[in-house]
Formats: sequence, structure tokens, C-alpha cells
Amino acid sequence: MERVSIETGSDPTAAVIWLHGLGADGHDFEPIIPELNLEAVCDVRFIFPHAPVRPVTINNGMAMRAWYDILEISIERRVDEAGIFESAEMIQQLIDEQLQLGIAPERLILAGFSQGGAMAYHVGLRQQPALGGLLILSAYLPVPDALELLDDRIPRSTPILCCHGELDPVVPIALGEASAKMVEQAGWPLQFRSYPAPHSLHPDEVEEIGKWLAERLA
Repeated sequence: MERVSIETGSDPTAAVIWLHGLGADGHDFEPIIPELNLEAVCDVRFIFPHAPVRPVTINNGMAMRAWYDILEISIERRVDEAGIFESAEMIQQLIDEQLQLGIAPERLILAGFSQGGAMAYHVGLRQQPALGGLLILSAYLPVPDALELLDDRIPRSTPILCCHGELDPVVPIALGEASAKMVEQAGWPLQFRSYPAPHSLHPDEVEEIGKWLAERLA
């Protein structure tokens, strides 16, 4: 799968797979690496995959990088389940690849912003063994009903950090909060943080993410 891969040292003992939002690409979150201040923690391999290019219904069918089609303005309604499952397989391959390279599951973090965060939820909650953490930024559960269908044997130990802008006009914070509540009620340890920001990352949020990653990867 096409991706940007950056290693912060010669011997990575941890990996972060970070999924971009609709219409962006893997380069979108490259600049955040030095802001996370992980140099003293360990060498980390950051993987920023590029979503496939596909027509997006709400954008008049314009082709752009998207993990799945957005069918309606109201993103919590009809969903492109076929696109979600197709992208989930690609992301799973990235996870399996890191495990085969010797990264332990508990040292692998799956992160995502907006549509990428929706995919991080969808894929990350299904992992056996559990991953080291899920980082959900300005996002939501893409198929909420699927939570009820998860195998009871799936471990619910993966720590989750959800961050959301209080002024988000794209993914309303109420949707992010509702999704987080469902995941927490289903048994996962989850923290929800909000910031005075639109559909983007707040400086305080970046600092919080860095601290959280350092705790997970220490």
C-alpha cells in the first residue's frame, strides 16, 4: 500500500500508523512528528498511508483520496460499508506487516483524523491481540451497529484517546462524544478531550497527544 514512512531513529521498537482525513494524503501529518517530542522515549516508525482515490458523492462525485465514500451531508446516516471494509483490509495488512517486522502489538498505535479516525475505530476495535492504543481525532464510529456484532473474545484492553474540536463544523462534537460513549460502554478504557478548535488540531491537543504516546511507548 502506498505510504509515507519515517523512522525517528535507527532501531524502531514501536510503530504508529496514522490515517489522514478525506481529500488529504499521507503527507498531511508528517509535520507533527517533531512536535510530539518522542525523541527521548524510543525510536518510532511512523507510517502515513495514502487512501485510495475514489469518487465522493457529497463532493459531486469528484475523485479524491478517501477511505470510503461519503453518501450524505449527515455522515452518521447512510454509510459506504463496502468502501469501509475494503479500506479496513488494506489497513489490516499494514498492521500485520509491522507485526511481521518485529513490532510487538502493545507497541503499535493506530491513529486517525476525521475519516481516518473513523477507520482507526473500525479496524482498531477488532484487533486480537490488542494494540498499544487508538488515537481518534475529530472522528466517529463509521458503522455503530457493528459494535454489537464484535466477537466476545476480542480483548477490550486497548487504551483509547479521543480528541475533538468544540467548534467542529464538519464532524459535530456531539457525534464524536456519542461514538466515544458507545465504545466506552462496550468496555474499552477511553479518555475524551475537547478543545476550542474547528475541524483541526489545537496546539494543546498536540501536546496532549505527545504525552499520551510517550506513556504508551515508554
